[in-house]
Amino acid sequence: MVSLIIGHKGSGKTKLLVEKVNAAIEKSNGNVICVEKETKLTYDVNYRARLVAADSYSVQGFSALYGFLSGLCASDHDITDIFVDATLRIGSRDFEELADFLEKVDALGKLSDTKFTFTISTDKADLPERVFTFCEQIN
Repeated sequence: MVSLIIGHKGSGKTKLLVEKVNAAIEKSNGNVICVEKETKLTYDVNYRARLVAADSYSVQGFSALYGFLSGLCASDHDITDIFVDATLRIGSRDFEELADFLEKVDALGKLSDTKFTFTISTDKADLPERVFTFCEQIN
């Protein structure tokens, strides 16, 4: 199951994500990764988490983001959790494309036994209803 932290800008999504990353580090018997658009969370995320800036790898769009996440999972079988901040800024504001992306990520999570959490800057009502068949809102 994919977890979503949904809300508008300034609603505390990133703060909650950081708390979840730091909590996952304490529970995980493997590796925890936090993907952000650009380097902003360096001093907020525990040093034991691998912090990756998507802009450093020219990741733009949901196809590129999916490929990037797949590559992370393929290269390290010890990853237990992947957190992604600013998902719509990395992908796009096309909510149908977002739904397709999240469905693929759900399948990737089952294949690689990895938990995924994304921040989504919008109202829950803006998202296609099918998203919640394979995603859960955690805030």
